[in-house]
Amino acid sequence: MVPRRKLDSLDVSALGLGCMGYGDAQADRGLVALIRAAFDRGVTFFDTAEAYGPFRNEELVGEALEPMRDRVVIATKFGWDIDPDSGVHHGGVNSKPAQIRRAVEGMLKRLRTDRIDLLYQHRVDPDVPMEDVAGVVKELVAQGKVLHFGMSEAGVESIRRAHAVQPVTALQSEYSLWTRDPEREILPLLEELGIGFVPFSPLGRGFLTGKIDPATTFDKSDFRNSVPRFTSEARRANQALIDKLAEIGARTGATPAQIALAWLLAQKPWIVPIPGTRRVERLEENLGGASLDLSAADLADIDAAAASVQIEGERYPADFMKFSGR
Repeated sequence: MVPRRKLDSLDVSALGLGCMGYGDAQADRGLVALIRAAFDRGVTFFDTAEAYGPFRNEELVGEALEPMRDRVVIATKFGWDIDPDSGVHHGGVNSKPAQIRRAVEGMLKRLRTDRIDLLYQHRVDPDVPMEDVAGVVKELVAQGKVLHFGMSEAGVESIRRAHAVQPVTALQSEYSLWTRDPEREILPLLEELGIGFVPFSPLGRGFLTGKIDPATTFDKSDFRNSVPRFTSEARRANQALIDKLAEIGARTGATPAQIALAWLLAQKPWIVPIPGTRRVERLEENLGGASLDLSAADLADIDAAAASVQIEGERYPADFMKFSGR
């Protein structure tokens, strides 16, 4: 079974399941089964958002987890400018108090629950004071509709201001062997304040699995087509990191994905990555990373390997980067 960890006081499996991308009608039935297969293997932490779909993802997660609702932790997110009734995404962010309250009512229905275990602000809204956002969440906590407050891709000042009003249980941001920006300011702040960290895209949107190379083509709807780090030229340059992970994996009997996840887990005891997958065999591979015990020498080798590779390409398109780090 999967080891356990704590995000502040919230007890979860050491690896969660990121459910972003679930929700297309053709694959829905198989994804319900996949979510339940993750639970059967010890995963108790499941991540969704109203923006995924919008809405269909939360509905799918709610359906899948309804039979074991009291034995799992469900995290979801508000904060994009989405009509809470129609699901129309107007672009940009919206964390106005009325928007948050309406969003949460919809989430509770879609997730088939009476409370949200961990409610994140998906992105910081520069037009709404952070004290107002945290204040609304504080009200929702008092009402029992929300149990814990989280933030996503937020900067140091926003985290401090929010935490002063309503304690922040977890921050979710991108962090992996090829995206290490949080190490400079964010991880020290989280340690100071006792906030847990939930890395999304811990496998570099699939690149760190070693299953993607410069010749890989993506479906025309795949977000990676717009990501600078996934141009064929960038993939060719970044392949050097995968080659080094494979070398280390050969010594430890692990795959590049397992090495990447075990490395993340070794950074801090309050880090809980949320890799996503659509396949049970990949789920099982990922969970193997939670039990992989890397030695100090292994970790030093991994750090040295990562430091020797200059990662090419930004992690998001330019028009999306503006929403991060506020």
